[in-house]
Amino acid sequence: MSPIPALTPALHWIDTPDALEQACQALSGAQYLALDTEFIRESSFHPVPALVQLSAGDEVYLIDPQALAPNAALMQLLGPNGPLKLLHACGEDLEVLSHWAGAPVAPLIDTQLAQALLSEDAAMSYQRLVERWTGDVLAKDETRSDWLERPLSDAQCRYAALDVAYLPIIWPRQREALMELGRLEWLETDCAALIAQAGRDPVEDSEWYRRNRQLWRLNPRASATYQQLTVWREAEVRERNMPRNWLVSDKILFAIAEAQPRNRYELASVEGVKPAMVKREGDVLLAIVRSTADLTSQQLPNPLPSPLTGPFKRRLKALKQVVSDKAQRLGIAAEILARRRQLEELVIADMKRLPLPLPSGWRGELLNDAFKHALGDSKADRHAVGGG
Repeated sequence: MSPIPALTPALHWIDTPDALEQACQALSGAQYLALDTEFIRESSFHPVPALVQLSAGDEVYLIDPQALAPNAALMQLLGPNGPLKLLHACGEDLEVLSHWAGAPVAPLIDTQLAQALLSEDAAMSYQRLVERWTGDVLAKDETRSDWLERPLSDAQCRYAALDVAYLPIIWPRQREALMELGRLEWLETDCAALIAQAGRDPVEDSEWYRRNRQLWRLNPRASATYQQLTVWREAEVRERNMPRNWLVSDKILFAIAEAQPRNRYELASVEGVKPAMVKREGDVLLAIVRSTADLTSQQLPNPLPSPLTGPFKRRLKALKQVVSDKAQRLGIAAEILARRRQLEELVIADMKRLPLPLPSGWRGELLNDAFKHALGDSKADRHAVGGG
């Protein structure tokens, strides 16, 4: 099938306050507002907005965020008093809009999430979604475009327009299918969670270190050091507006925490630490190491069990089987129900005899009884974990 989509929406380039006002007025009565963004973030922490696409049907409005700031009418459209927003794989789009507009986008539906509750594809691309529901095949020629260049080419504008033009067609069909399966409320719950998570709270920086899959290899003091190093790094890259790895990577912070250097000479000997880093950041890195060296044993985090042991593996396998069986019966991907990291946290809590961080909402209703039963079958293994 050749990439010749059937839709040919009218395009409107919006780069003046008057044009933005008129566009918002035209969209104000829409039932659905399809929304997408193009952005660049290769050399910055915060995404640089390059284009905002809006559509309610036959016409697409391409807003130039380099030329305009959001006005009150646009904020009304994007906010809770505006129409239902339709986005596909909206995580980064919400970050872009939060940074540009300074306000949350709500209410919204993520059509990728909707499709994940209708099929075994957990992350269907927009192109495949369009083909699945309409039969049209979209070209991918402009995926890697420089969206900051001006003027944009006709091909770029058309590509950007088609990124939103199909959503008002696809969503009603998805909605009907979800209602037939009794899963519309599941989607609405997940989309509400996306809104709540948008616009990252710096408080979450204290939890960044938990993303490291090798955290169990660190002793409690090194784990506390690694946590504080990542807290510092997250604050700095946000303030300096630079990519994380341009300052210092997780791998290097992990190595510093593990080595516990006491001076610049020992810091320089850590694998990956270059002289320029020691010169620029050495004092603050060493200060963080020293601050965690003074923590008492009661102030340190509990050691994590090794995922390589039999008791850990048996528990994880049992939980994965619960998720796999339920996902197969529902006809969806297992990772939509629970991700590996969530299952590992359940295993750790069970082995340490801590309250289980069981899922809430519809996932909890589907899984929690089976999770507790699966872990209960492993109680005999608990003695293998020293101190609980």
